[in-house]
Amino acid sequence: MHTVLLILLIIVSVALITIVLLQSGKSAGLSGAISGGAEQLFGKQKARGMDLILHRITIVLAVLFFILTLAIVKL
Repeated sequence: MHTVLLILLIIVSVALITIVLLQSGKSAGLSGAISGGAEQLFGKQKARGMDLILHRITIVLAVLFFILTLAIVKL
């Protein structure tokens, strides 16, 4: 059981890294880093199309990562 969970964790980890690297940057430069968080917080920019799909896949993979990690620790 431990081996199966560990293999699943490795697969989810690689998939999560890949999906995060596929996402486009929200803004460029230092000024974008400062104002980008505020724009995302207040929802001025909505994700559309492929960005929305990648965002949702990232959330699912992150939740799976935490669940698998906690499951391995409990064993």
